[in-house]
Amino acid sequence: MVGPNDIPEALKGHKYPAKSHNKKVKDILLKTRDDLKSDDVAVFIAGEEVEGWKYCDTDRDFRQNRYFYYLTGCDIPGSALLYNFKNDNLTLVLPNIDWDDVIWSGLPLSLEEAKKEYDADDVVHMKDLENVLQKQLGDISKFKIYTTDLDNVHNETLKKHLIPSDKDFFFALDEARLIKDWYELEVLKHAAKISDTCHLAVMSALPIELNEVQIEAEFSYHALRQGARSLGYDPICCSGPACGTLHYIKNSEDLAGKSSILIDAGAEWRQYTSDVTRCFPINGKFTKEHREIYETVLDMQTQAMELIKPGANWDDLHILTHKVLIKHFLDLGIFKKDFSEEEIFQRRVSCAFYPHGLGHLMGLDVHDCAGRPNYEDPDPYFKFLRLRRTLEAGMVLTNEPGCYFNEFLIEEFLKKFPERVEVVDQEVLKKYMYIGGVRIEDDIIVTETGHENMTKITSDPDEIEKIVSKGLERSRSEFHALV
Repeated sequence: MVGPNDIPEALKGHKYPAKSHNKKVKDILLKTRDDLKSDDVAVFIAGEEVEGWKYCDTDRDFRQNRYFYYLTGCDIPGSALLYNFKNDNLTLVLPNIDWDDVIWSGLPLSLEEAKKEYDADDVVHMKDLENVLQKQLGDISKFKIYTTDLDNVHNETLKKHLIPSDKDFFFALDEARLIKDWYELEVLKHAAKISDTCHLAVMSALPIELNEVQIEAEFSYHALRQGARSLGYDPICCSGPACGTLHYIKNSEDLAGKSSILIDAGAEWRQYTSDVTRCFPINGKFTKEHREIYETVLDMQTQAMELIKPGANWDDLHILTHKVLIKHFLDLGIFKKDFSEEEIFQRRVSCAFYPHGLGHLMGLDVHDCAGRPNYEDPDPYFKFLRLRRTLEAGMVLTNEPGCYFNEFLIEEFLKKFPERVEVVDQEVLKKYMYIGGVRIEDDIIVTETGHENMTKITSDPDEIEKIVSKGLERSRSEFHALV
């Protein structure tokens, strides 16, 4: 198991590459805007601040501004950055020392310590911001100073000269984050490694998991033990028919009397997240119908996985998985054999059972930026696809096809369309409703020659049965030993 202080060997002795990230944004912005020159452009971004709860003396969980973190690697609340395009100088501005707070919370990171930890040319306190602006920019009225927003900018003079919410600046930020560098990939691999252990722990501990919330607790416990102080998103822990709810949030139902479990959860490490989904049988053995749907989704994922490489169009891979699902549904009798695969495909029938996209970009956000989705697309095959571009080396994405039996999806995508309804054998369909759904999700790096799967926890149904059964058998042995 990964320990809480374990750091990948490749990262030891290296700082988060903040300066190269700033340079990347600079190059993209200058390429996008012919009217801009390095001599009079800068970036100033104020990071997030600690926010308290209303009518209470405790604070909300802190989450750093992702763009700020990308350009600094700094997770200290109340910090800011100044990057000068002319000389590529990066200044990290830390909050002033609150001496009243020191007696309760201890000393914050010193400027000297911060200089050693962060990839910045200068580190100063907020009280020295005016001096930094004068030193770096001189007459700030002659500069175009871009920022994300003005929310935490408290210097009124500076605020008047900032350019917030510029679409070209955000385009540069997003495109810079699209291709991960070696440092980011190492962080993501470590996050994936932590998640592997967590998913294995959940599969192995079913005897003590009698409720969905206990599945969530098991995953979170093992993530924290390995140094992941938070998860990348609210985990989805569902059982039985609830497995058909794509973004299930209850995580509170008992497991008794159900056959299937779906857990979609990923650990976050150093602000970068993993995103993994696994499904397994509660009693250690897939039912006939559960196994059939599981193997359908596994085939969808496997066929898409084989084509992940630079130059591949994600739309095409997504459509391939729909065609694989259609073929399996015909074999299972869920779709009537009176209709051809092509006819069923043209009618969009499979959207009632697989409404979401094949996958999405991943990094500092679980649904990372620069995917270029089009949620106004009238075609149900593509409307909810978060990634709509050709793959490039350095992209990190999820491969996560699914198949769901959800009455609301069936109502929305099937029953409103007579030409789709007539394709489905309703009596056969009823046999699969208890499963809820299956999704298999892995985290993938697009490499120069193909891809690398960072997710190592098995998705083989036979291996999954062995893991779950071993946990159940161990529990029975321990029970008999006690009595």
